[in-house]
Amino acid sequence: MYFFNQRLSRQLTIAFATLVSIIVAISALAVFSLSEAQSNFDGFVGDEFNRGSVARDVRSAVSARAIAARNLILLNAPADIAAEKAAVMAAHERVKDRMALLKKLLDLDNKATPREHQLYEELVSIEQRYGPIALSIVEMALNGKKSEATEKMNAECQPLLKQLIATVGEYAKLIASSAEGEIQKSAEKFRAKRLLLICVSLVAVVTAIALSRLIKRSLHRSLGADPHDLRKAANQVRSGDLGTLPEAATAPANSVMASLGEMQQSLATIVHSVRRSSDTIECGSTEIADRNKDLSARTLEQAKQLQESANAMEKITGTIRVNADTAARASDLALSARAAAENGGTMVDEVVITMQKITASSKKIEDIISVIDGIAFQTNILALNAAVEAARAGEQGRGFAVVASEVRALAQRSAQAAKEIKVLIVDSVGMIGSGAGMVSNAGEAMTAIVSEVKSVAELISEISTATREQTTSISSVGDTVMALDRGTQQNASLVEQMADAADALNQQAHSLVSAVSVFKVAGGSDMTGGAGKRSSNGHPPTKRARLEVEFSS
Repeated sequence: MYFFNQRLSRQLTIAFATLVSIIVAISALAVFSLSEAQSNFDGFVGDEFNRGSVARDVRSAVSARAIAARNLILLNAPADIAAEKAAVMAAHERVKDRMALLKKLLDLDNKATPREHQLYEELVSIEQRYGPIALSIVEMALNGKKSEATEKMNAECQPLLKQLIATVGEYAKLIASSAEGEIQKSAEKFRAKRLLLICVSLVAVVTAIALSRLIKRSLHRSLGADPHDLRKAANQVRSGDLGTLPEAATAPANSVMASLGEMQQSLATIVHSVRRSSDTIECGSTEIADRNKDLSARTLEQAKQLQESANAMEKITGTIRVNADTAARASDLALSARAAAENGGTMVDEVVITMQKITASSKKIEDIISVIDGIAFQTNILALNAAVEAARAGEQGRGFAVVASEVRALAQRSAQAAKEIKVLIVDSVGMIGSGAGMVSNAGEAMTAIVSEVKSVAELISEISTATREQTTSISSVGDTVMALDRGTQQNASLVEQMADAADALNQQAHSLVSAVSVFKVAGGSDMTGGAGKRSSNGHPPTKRARLEVEFSS
């Protein structure tokens, strides 16, 4: 019942607020679910995925170290041996770095399983045994003991290598299994959240249907009839037909239709009171006419006083002419000041153009600097290529000469760009000096403007003197205004008397206009019957009859 006792606007507010709350709840649940899924995915990518990637790097580095050690035993060329030795050492360092990174990732992730830590410890244990053996094989191969190195590799290194690779593979499988478990958990959570969203959506649909039915019932109780019937009844009353409304008799109490029936009865009573109000209006109009005669006499007296004000205004006019002449002279000087200001503006424009040239030169400098930066970058790359080429070529370093030639060419381009920068800087300095001279000229122009402004100030002083003369004339106008004020006060007393009569007239006129403006009373016998009879008999209409005719028309 609480819902039906509220206003229609409040009912709609409650209904839509309920629907909006449900929609917001559904949206919040969806956003929360998406955020949770995103968080789980980020955790998987940041933890399990990174550890799996590092484990694969460890396996790749171990394999690269073993291959380089094997090649070191098989190769005989000094350059190849040096390259493979460098590859072994680089792979060994990479194994150490990747193992340290894997340890750091395990320590940071509190979700890591004990099995992961166990496998990592096994990797560390195997690497601590395998690493020194691999390095010793390298030393034996470098010292010419290739047969001993081969035997040691087959006897000691290969079993540890297989064990190390197997442990890394098991670790990678464990990471993959953990990832599959996380994916399964995410799928289960998704299904649960989807079911919850479906249930909440069904609740929203049921709530919307229930609220629509409640609002429909509430509207029927509030309106009392169909909107079409209400519009028909309102049009009937608006057209002036004050007959009984059949629908109002069966409408619920306090409904719109019941209120229309009550309004129809009240309007009928108002129409009957219009005739009595017309009599009161006649009396009030007569009293207003008598008072207006006295007001007219007072107005004649005020007209004489206004004539005196006109004479004073003639004096003010003469003073204003003087002010106009002075203002004309001030205008001439203002034109001179404007010309001086324009000259200064021209100077400033030249300064701006010079500054624009400086800006253009600066842009060129920036372009040249960019060229120098590019050349420096290319020089670094060529130098690096030369070093790599020299390292690989050994004694046959023909490619080094080509790279060195390119480096010299780039150095020449850098020198040329530096010369161009120097020339542009010199030009910019000259332009800045020219700009300074132009600014000096602009300052002289501003000095001339200040001189003209002083002349304008003198003219303003003359205008001030003329204004004082105007003040004297205005005082005469003030005396006349005082006389007008006394007459106005006397008129005010008459207006107060008229206000009493006008108040009564206004009250009755309001009742009359309210009733007549709503209904078509031209054919109503209550309003025009008396006046029509008098006119048809040929007698002049009285004041009351004339008033009735005006309202009927």
